[in-house]
Amino acid sequence: MTDLLYSEEEEALRAAVRDLLTDHCAPADVLGRVESDTPHDLALWKQLADGMGLAGLLVPEAQGGQGASHREVAVVLEELGRAVAPVPYLTSAVVATEALLACGDEELLGRLASGRTIGALAVGLHTAPSAAFTAVRLESGVLHGELTGIADAAVADVLLVPADDGGLYAVTADAATVTPQVSFDLTRPLATVRLEGAPGRRVGDAEPAVRRALRAAAGLLASEQLGVADWALTETVRYLKERKQFNRPVGGFQALKHRLAQLWLETVNLRAAARAAADALASGEDAEISVAVAQAYAAPVAVHATEEAVQLHAGIGMTWEHPAHLYLKRAKADSIAYGTAGVHREALAGLVDLQTP
Repeated sequence: MTDLLYSEEEEALRAAVRDLLTDHCAPADVLGRVESDTPHDLALWKQLADGMGLAGLLVPEAQGGQGASHREVAVVLEELGRAVAPVPYLTSAVVATEALLACGDEELLGRLASGRTIGALAVGLHTAPSAAFTAVRLESGVLHGELTGIADAAVADVLLVPADDGGLYAVTADAATVTPQVSFDLTRPLATVRLEGAPGRRVGDAEPAVRRALRAAAGLLASEQLGVADWALTETVRYLKERKQFNRPVGGFQALKHRLAQLWLETVNLRAAARAAADALASGEDAEISVAVAQAYAAPVAVHATEEAVQLHAGIGMTWEHPAHLYLKRAKADSIAYGTAGVHREALAGLVDLQTP
């Protein structure tokens, strides 16, 4: 039977990432960034990617990476979710990297693994693994078209663009016009990418690369959602132990205990689903089913946990100065990223041959 518990190496990785984020990604710093014109923390990204080598976890050692698995990446994403870290880890180290692994482009893979190059798959953040995706036109060897809802495109050095000839093309960011969109989650901004005669280098076939990338993204997104929910639960429990009313801790009231107990049960179940998805992606066994299960469950839990955090923090939870709203916005944005829970439930029904009424 598969062991979904964290190994000693994974716990050590978690501790190292959490220590780094504690020192360099305080809530006040994240709040300050989302209010600025530069929401991405590239200094933190450099420490994660270059200093700790985390950008290349999925890349084999022979191609300049760490040769780790999706389980280790899931641990990193849990901690990044706990900190709502404004770094392009999911989009570059997971999505773009998985697409290039499907294509076998070693040169670009090595650059992404080093962290010195940031990649972004030019497919809308809302696109589910089984959904249709938009392709641009290839005319006379150059690319034309517009793609919307591209996460972290503003900070990407290379865009991986699907074209109507069935190919996936690497386009330098300088060759595209990237226009920021109004994003609900300011820690993972979206942008519109316009290509007007942009040159691109074909790196492989778009269909298998995009499908592989989106499947891994959906499965590992559950670990980020777990981190978001776990932060909401932990911080809410801590606050309710400290906040007093009628000369006793608010957390001692039975009605609030019941709400916290329900959140704990949901978070524990989410941890199991997220770990199962990461392990399935690592082993290749029943990956589609495990990913669908994880995403069908993860989004409602993360949203519920962050909504409860805002409400149970009372007045302070409603303020801009408290970071609770950052987690709520991340949870809401993640709930439609790489397919909604409903889309994944429908996919799961088809995978297990369970027909809808």
